[in-house]
Amino acid sequence: MASDLPVSRSFRHSLLEDAQGLLTGTLFVAIGLAMFRQAGMVTGGTVGIAFLIHYASGLSFGSLFFCVNLPFYWLAYRRMGLPFTLKTLAAVSLLAVLSEVLPRWLQFMQLNPWFAAMAGGLLTGAGMLILFRHKASLGGINLLVQYLQDKKGWRAGYVQAGLDTVILLSAMPFVSLPRLGLSLLGMAAINAALAINHKPGRYLAIG
Repeated sequence: MASDLPVSRSFRHSLLEDAQGLLTGTLFVAIGLAMFRQAGMVTGGTVGIAFLIHYASGLSFGSLFFCVNLPFYWLAYRRMGLPFTLKTLAAVSLLAVLSEVLPRWLQFMQLNPWFAAMAGGLLTGAGMLILFRHKASLGGINLLVQYLQDKKGWRAGYVQAGLDTVILLSAMPFVSLPRLGLSLLGMAAINAALAINHKPGRYLAIG
């Protein structure tokens, strides 16, 4: 007998559900980035910018990631509202902290770089997906890209790809060509996880 219930339904996340989602999603991303970091890889967006400055200066990645995202909160507030901005600030802050403390709790005695690219990318993509479903993000360049599309008519996909390419090319003095190739594989794994699972109508939530 066919069900009369719709395939998907809208509901509002509770504060506890949002807290659990932000913690889980950020932890997934932190583990994925820990793999990238140990394998000497880089990625796009503000995470990639923080990686670049970290490799060049030796400064704390977590602190750099938090600071790089500061200019984007205004765009987040203008485009997505206060709840989204506050959740994004919480996720970015948590990831900054986890990036510093996780190496004390989790160490890879042996990590194949190909596995790091694929598994790290899929974990990062899955973590970002969880954050999206709780109306949060890790801030960054995507907000700027969407703003430029709205204000200037620039195609978001092209601008995002161009900025990520600039970030990868800027990493050449600090990352070997094989590691750059693995970085591209890791970015492809992130995008695949998002493209396959993050589809309109598949999961509807308010909160």
